[in-house]
Amino acid sequence: MNLAHYYWYFQSAVPPRICDMIVRYGKANKEKETLAITGGLGRDRDLKRQPLNQQEIKDLKKKRDSNVVWFNDRWIYKEIQPYVSMANTNAGWNFIWDWSESCQFTKYKKGQYYDWHCDSWNKPYVKEGPTKGKIRKLSVTLTLSDPKTYKGGELEFDFKQHDPDQKSEPKICKEIVPKGSLVVFPSFVWHRVKPVTKGVRYSLVMWNLGFPFQ
Repeated sequence: MNLAHYYWYFQSAVPPRICDMIVRYGKANKEKETLAITGGLGRDRDLKRQPLNQQEIKDLKKKRDSNVVWFNDRWIYKEIQPYVSMANTNAGWNFIWDWSESCQFTKYKKGQYYDWHCDSWNKPYVKEGPTKGKIRKLSVTLTLSDPKTYKGGELEFDFKQHDPDQKSEPKICKEIVPKGSLVVFPSFVWHRVKPVTKGVRYSLVMWNLGFPFQ
């Protein structure tokens, strides 16, 4: 899909006190090492609630290494969802969406990262509930850390969609470095978080769903 804009950002949109509240809330909840969930293996196992074997864990760790906490608190949605709607309009995507998944509070320590991936899958959700039959359409990442407290951990986009016939260099999303900044992008856009080299990087991610494109 050719787009005029592959992401839309809002600098310093969320007040620092709200960012700090989210970080405190995340730290107060039990973290877990994430083995989730890009591509068919992680998704299918997650839906079926089947445990991963050691080889699968090892393979997934090559893709991603971070710690996460899941939120579904209304006050957090109220802070972020208006920006999703504004970006959807301002960027000209006009995707129809009606549901937000649980927010993922993520901590990247030194050496942790998330390699190239996209957030969407090739099939809709099948589990009964409000997500059934829907796909991820719009992803959002909120920066919760002061850039002075960490190094590395840059969010990069790959707009060639891993097509070897297209020549383009990955683009670092420098616009969301200030604390409280956020970026919204179609969930099929490839992106990564480069390894953190110093300190800790905190972020909040949310995926917004709708029925498949027609």
